[in-house]
This record gives sequence, C-alpha cells and structure tokens, in this order.
Amino acid sequence: MTPLWTIADMAKAMRAERRGALPQSVDGLSIDSRNLDAGDAFFAIKGDARDGHDFVKAALDAGAGVAVVSRVRAADFPDAPLLIVDDVLDGLRDLARAARARTQARVIAVTGSVGKTSTKEALRLALAADGPTHASTASYNNHWGVPLSLARCPAGVRYAVFEIGMNHAGEITPLTRMVRPHVAIVTAVEPVHLEFFGTLDKIADAKAEIFLGLEPDGAAVLNRDNPLYDHLVRAVRAAGVSRIVSFGERDGADARLVKVALKPDCSCVHADILGHDVAYKLGAPGRHLVQNSLAVLAAATLAGADIALAALALAKLQPAAGRGARLTLTVPGGSALLIDESYNANPASMRAAIALLGQAELGPRGRRIAVLGDMLELGAEGERLHRELAQAVTGAGIDLVFCAGPLMRHLYDAVPASRRGGYAGTAAELEPDVLGALQPGDAIMVKGSNGSKLGPVVRALEKRFPPQAAVPAE
Repeated sequence: MTPLWTIADMAKAMRAERRGALPQSVDGLSIDSRNLDAGDAFFAIKGDARDGHDFVKAALDAGAGVAVVSRVRAADFPDAPLLIVDDVLDGLRDLARAARARTQARVIAVTGSVGKTSTKEALRLALAADGPTHASTASYNNHWGVPLSLARCPAGVRYAVFEIGMNHAGEITPLTRMVRPHVAIVTAVEPVHLEFFGTLDKIADAKAEIFLGLEPDGAAVLNRDNPLYDHLVRAVRAAGVSRIVSFGERDGADARLVKVALKPDCSCVHADILGHDVAYKLGAPGRHLVQNSLAVLAAATLAGADIALAALALAKLQPAAGRGARLTLTVPGGSALLIDESYNANPASMRAAIALLGQAELGPRGRRIAVLGDMLELGAEGERLHRELAQAVTGAGIDLVFCAGPLMRHLYDAVPASRRGGYAGTAAELEPDVLGALQPGDAIMVKGSNGSKLGPVVRALEKRFPPQAAVPAE
C-alpha cells in the first residue's frame, strides 16, 4: 500500500530538520495523543489552552512513529524521532499545501451558516460511489482542522471534500486559498455568529470569501432560495468567478427540486440536476437535507462524477451523533424515540430540528417533546430570535417544550401554557424534569448551542432508558 507520506517528502515540504531514528514513511497524521494509530506522525500544535509539546512523550508511548516539534522545544525530547520546524502549525500548513500540489483530485469545499457537515458527509457518500474519495473528519473546519484534513489527503484519490467554517471575517480566505477548490458550495446564510458580525450581509461577505480560492475554471454553488442569494452572486462576480450554479425549489434553479415526499425516517426526492432528471432516496429525514442534497448532486456533476451512482449512494446517508442521530429508548411499558441534535444550534438549524420532530412517528398516546437550550452568539437579536421559535413549535405540532437558559425563557413564555413542559436556568437543573416526563410512544428531541450543555441530558436519557438500536431508514 502506498504510504500517506514518506519522511523525506514531509521534511522537504515543511523544511524540517530530521533527528533520531525516523521511519521511512507514515500512514496517518494526528494532533491528539489519545487518538492515533501506530506509526502516525504526531504534530505538537500549540493551542489556546494546551501545548501539544506537553503530550509528545504520550504520543510516542502510544506508538507514534515521529513527532513534529518546534525548534525551541526540540531539546526536550532527546533521542526521540523528530521532524523539527520553526512553528508546528505553519509546518502543517506547508504539508497541506504540498498535499494540494500533488493531488489530481477534483476538490470541493463547503461552507455556510448551517448544514456544512451533513453536506460534506453526503458528498463523501455520493463521490465515493464513483471513485476513491477523501473528506474532512468530523467538523475539522477551522485554522488547524482544514490544513490537517488537507495534509491527510492521499495522493491518488479522485475526489476530495473539505468543510470550511468561520466565526470572524477573514478566516475563510487563507483556508480556501490553501484548498483551492474546483467547486465551492455555500449552503445558506443565516443569523449565526450575529453577535460578532452585526448583519446578515456581513455574514454573507465572510462566507463569500470561499470564492477567493476557486481554481480558474471553478464553479460557485449557491442556494437560490436563500434571501442572500443576490448578495452572494455579486460576491462571486467580484471574486472573478464566471460560473454560478444555483440549487433550490425556485423556478430557474439549475439544480431544482421537482417533488419531495418527506417521511419520518427518510425522504424521496425527484429533482432536475443540471438537466438530468433524477429520482433518489435520502436515508436521513428532513427538508433541510433535501435542499442540500441538490447542492451535493450539482457539485458531484460539476466534479465529473456519475450522477446516477451519486444519487443512489444518498440512500445510505445517516445523521451523526448530536446532528439528528436517532435511538430507540427502552421505556417502562414500551419504547420512545430520541433525536439527538445536541451538537449545536442556531435559528435556522433549530427550526429544521423542530420540523423534523414534527415529522416523527409516535407510538400509541405518544407525544412530541422538544428539549431546547439557548442559541448563543446572537447579540441584541437573541431575545427576538428565541421568542419567534414559538411559531415553529406550534406549527410542527410539538406537544411539550422543555427549555433551559435565560434566552430560552423568551420562547418558553411565548408558547401556549398547554405546551409548557418545564423551564430551568441550566440544562443540569432541567434534566430531572425531562427524565421524569418521558413515556412510551413519545418522540423527544434535544437541541441547543454547545454552551448550553444539553449533551449530558442526552447521555442521561440513554443511561436511564438504554437504547435498543438506531432507528432504520425505511
């Protein structure tokens, strides 16, 4: 098997000094000493809270074949196999650029206020059906995640997919110029990180930085149904990109939804994708996933993949933990459905999750229960954006709402009294009420920003009511 990197090529790309008994090559790269395979290269990145150099010994003890360390710390590791650079993160970036230079893959980059990770995972499935595909792990989409994902790209893949995120202006520009995509997708522009940007236009401008790295023959894929579409079109033109492909339900969209059947555990879709009439099934439910699947198939087509194989592969799409994963809980007297959306939240993703709960199948006398935590980083608009979720709650037929956090108090007060399940200042305080409310036949969805700490509520539900198995797609 061809190694990911030879040590000689790594050292050349990073202009690194070699020291110690080095292996000939490595098959993997890691920045976490707790999560590496034998023979991996460990990059001792200095983060905001921890310095990776403090974990070099642990990484080598765990089987790392070589450690990439800074020149000022190299003396701390006598006799260890080292690649020594001036700055470890800069070295990783240099290796990422070398990975991009050597690959012949068609490269797709994804950004957006919502749906980045699920779109990236759908692209991974769709493209892998046509040829060897590399994609970012988890949500590795920031200043270290993107170069790590790019540096991990094997030389011989046909397609490569990268997720690019941001929470301030200027963050995407260096990342997209490193990735140099042939296709760049913006899933949507929504009020996320509004506290830092102030307006949706400024958020759109930050997302539009992704077009600055497009290859000369590249294409921008934009959400035709999003209110910021025209704003993004102007940004694409300003970046010197000539090809724009739109997706959505509106007439004139290049990848257009013709018809959809939304089911509790999947969706059946009929679409026109750049002139191709395509019918396919999405293995995970939700209209928001249907919308982004149009972008996936448009991007796959632009990248030269077989659209029939790509569409067929989407039947295997499953939501990840914290992003819509479904478990059947064992409840005294029967079972209940848990929808875990606890990874993060913003107004758009919260509405999508509430709508998804509204589609869930119930058992006899079952209820739809939403357990919601604060959506953070919304600035002065926070109270209003929480309060306005009441319409989504009633529209989706949610029976009970449990809310945690000072911002969610505004939603709790806005819903009819008959739908109020309970309120507490923190998720930990709310947890006993949630556990005590669950009954056979219920469907319960848990969602909030990471800072609202609703993940432990999910784990408490799983501990009290042990899961039977993931709910299969039909």
